[in-house]
Amino acid sequence: MKKQIRKWSLRITAVFIVIVLLLAGILLNPSTLYANKVIYKNYTIYYHTASINPILLQQLDTVTGNLKKSELYKQDHHIDICLNDGSIYPLLVQSLQGAAFGWGFYDKVVLAGNAHYNNNFVELRGYKWNLTQLLTHEAVHCLQFSRWGLLKSNPVAGIPAWKWEGYPEYIARTGAEQQNLQTNITRLQSVLQTDNNGWINFADGTGTSISYYKNWLLIMYCMDVKKWTYESVLKDTSAAQVIEAEMMAWYQQRNQ
Repeated sequence: MKKQIRKWSLRITAVFIVIVLLLAGILLNPSTLYANKVIYKNYTIYYHTASINPILLQQLDTVTGNLKKSELYKQDHHIDICLNDGSIYPLLVQSLQGAAFGWGFYDKVVLAGNAHYNNNFVELRGYKWNLTQLLTHEAVHCLQFSRWGLLKSNPVAGIPAWKWEGYPEYIARTGAEQQNLQTNITRLQSVLQTDNNGWINFADGTGTSISYYKNWLLIMYCMDVKKWTYESVLKDTSAAQVIEAEMMAWYQQRNQ
């Protein structure tokens, strides 16, 4: 009986390993689930049923400009852009990662929702996220992975969300109304006094979740006011509540 149990345990383990390897192979090779691809500068764009909107190429140029602001940027870094236009690849990623506007992992940026390239937003469940800023955000996750590798990146490393998600937002949020920390804090305080449904909007009609917004402001404070590098942010052991208290004291002093 024990031999039979051991035998079945080994078989189940072997099957599990094969499934994991197959999933990893598919995730790292989007071409297996897409009909078409095109290479544009440092990007390979995977698409399925429709031709690529040329505006997307302009948006990727903007993304590259945004990424150059990051200390993690590497000129030769290549990123795969996986569109949500009929391939089951985004659905596979969603089944593993959960619902989102998009995902960034390894060297892959995967779009979900309904992309409106001409109007520069992705729509998901009635909410809109700026497309160029979303692409930048997810691309920064690729840069994080490239710098620190699997074991020192989230979700494996367990880095606090404000540090891991706030930095991509800091690099991505380049709108004219998004550059001033005092203005951003004032906007947050105003929205928190309303029935906001956990969402905050910008002038272009797109928005972000309040949790992501808060993460971004903490990073903005650390980097623009305290003049830290992102590497310094990661090494610092201060809790988010401590940084937030510092930030709000700084804000109140300037509003006196």
